[in-house]
Amino acid sequence: MAQENPIPEEIDLDGTTEEFIDAAELEALRIERDDLRDRYMRALADAENARKRADRDRREAEQYGGSRLPPDPLPVDDNLKRALDAARDEAPQQAAALIEGVDLTLRELTNVMTKHGVTAISPAIGDPFDAQLHQAMFEAPVPGTKAGQIIQVMAEGFLLHDRLLRPAQVGVSSNLG
Repeated sequence: MAQENPIPEEIDLDGTTEEFIDAAELEALRIERDDLRDRYMRALADAENARKRADRDRREAEQYGGSRLPPDPLPVDDNLKRALDAARDEAPQQAAALIEGVDLTLRELTNVMTKHGVTAISPAIGDPFDAQLHQAMFEAPVPGTKAGQIIQVMAEGFLLHDRLLRPAQVGVSSNLG
């Protein structure tokens, strides 16, 4: 006849002989386990969030921090455009060489800015005003326009990749219809 294993009355947990763990101790161990599991999951989530934040910061540093082109050339661009406009208006025939030279300089500046991720915001008269890209310098009622339409462009705006460096400076119609 096979000998049956008797059910032990004692458990050897840590090298010492102890009585069975009572229900209160078992519940305390479950609570501690759940607390440790919760803290572990939070630590994992924090680590993942830190990794994502570091990746985003690295991408932004590559895209924006690596740009060696500060916003200082923007007024130079404005002044070259004003010079071209003035020369074309005043004496286009006599200043042909000057106009060509300033135009070439302006194109080179535009190429350098484009190479560094700077793009112009060039609104047209009649475009709707966009507060994210435009700065309203004045508002005036102009016949034949609707409220919120651009009626004059004073200066172009500029973006560095998708960040606004300078809004386009515009005049906006205040007509009601």
